[in-house]
Amino acid sequence: MSDTALSAHEHREHAEHAAHERDPFISRVSITIAVLAVLAATAGSLEAVEAGGAVIGSSEAVLHQNQASDAWSEYQADSLKRHLYSLFADAGGPNAARYRQTAAEQQVTQNQVRAHATEAEGERDHQLAQVRVHEHRHHMLTLAATLLEVGIAICTVAIITRRRPFWIGSMLLGAGGAAFLGLTYLL
Repeated sequence: MSDTALSAHEHREHAEHAAHERDPFISRVSITIAVLAVLAATAGSLEAVEAGGAVIGSSEAVLHQNQASDAWSEYQADSLKRHLYSLFADAGGPNAARYRQTAAEQQVTQNQVRAHATEAEGERDHQLAQVRVHEHRHHMLTLAATLLEVGIAICTVAIITRRRPFWIGSMLLGAGGAAFLGLTYLL
């Protein structure tokens, strides 16, 4: 069980124990804890999903960058070969026509390799943009989970002290956490 889930579980147990006293205030605060715990667990799970998405996207971006680098290296090698064949063709001799044909074939190959390199760079850029989205969401969800967890802790203080301002404060923190949770996928 994760630390967040374990902490929420402990707070819920305290709330359940206090709820057995049949105090309406304690019952309301206990329900608040349960709602905040569900929201915190949701935010924590989504936070892990977004972190994983960022890691996978980064790995994909590196893979595409490597493919682009390899393709550009091949492009340069083909360019050198094409120039050498062009020089041999210009020098004349019995193989000049064959060298000219090979230089033309190298040009076609170079164009294909350039297209592959450009495509790999485009995919790299797309992956990096996705990583930025995942990282943004991860940060929003971290903030949401933190606010919700602090709200749960303050609810526990409200139960112990039986003070309504702590409960109201925890609900405000919970509302803020829920807002960040909701806004994560809207922004």
